[in-house]
Amino acid sequence: MTMKKRLVAALGVMVAGVAAMPAAAQDDAARVGTRAGDVLLRARAITVAPNERSGSILPAFPGEKVRIDNSVMPEIDLTYMATDNIGFELIASTTKHHADGRTGTTGGIGRLASTWVLPPTLTMQYHFMPRSTVRPYVGAGINYTIFWNEKASPALEAAVGRTRVHMKDSVGWAAQAGIDIDLSRKVFLNLDVKYIDIDTTARLDTAAAGTQRVRLNVDPLVFGVGLGLRL
Repeated sequence: MTMKKRLVAALGVMVAGVAAMPAAAQDDAARVGTRAGDVLLRARAITVAPNERSGSILPAFPGEKVRIDNSVMPEIDLTYMATDNIGFELIASTTKHHADGRTGTTGGIGRLASTWVLPPTLTMQYHFMPRSTVRPYVGAGINYTIFWNEKASPALEAAVGRTRVHMKDSVGWAAQAGIDIDLSRKVFLNLDVKYIDIDTTARLDTAAAGTQRVRLNVDPLVFGVGLGLRL
């Protein structure tokens, strides 16, 4: 091949490459939805609403049950799209909850204790219509719940003396359903609901009433709303 022909061929390749660049940029700008390899970052406000089932506080209060209040906190989660339809989500959040006597057999104590809850949850999701601007999904996975900074209430310690509270960590399953709605090429609105299986035993080591135990199935529904970003 002569030098002239080589130069013409090289110029042809360069022109073709330059011509393809606007088309590729236009394709990326017009991109809708998600695809394999995408990383989705979401920031949500969540309400954790326990559906608790409580055993009795034994042995001192055999008729007493425990009620756990709701909590509202921020949450961050990350989803990696392994395929166009299948993603893996990991959530990070911590919430504070209070436990009260339900039946009143603990007298006028009222609030018994409080605890912080850290429930890292990994779910595998199936995303319907990944190339659409509205993308519903469902998921299921595993949860490990850590209870930390457990404290007896001042009213409980006034009644039974200094009290140490410990709650056993929990391993359980989780299920979720949600929807992503595109607001722009990268930003989307997210609505999400999860059910998390959380079972624990609370132990209260009191100065005046000895050691008390209560079995709790917390099993909260977690409602979330927030914004997401396709990284």
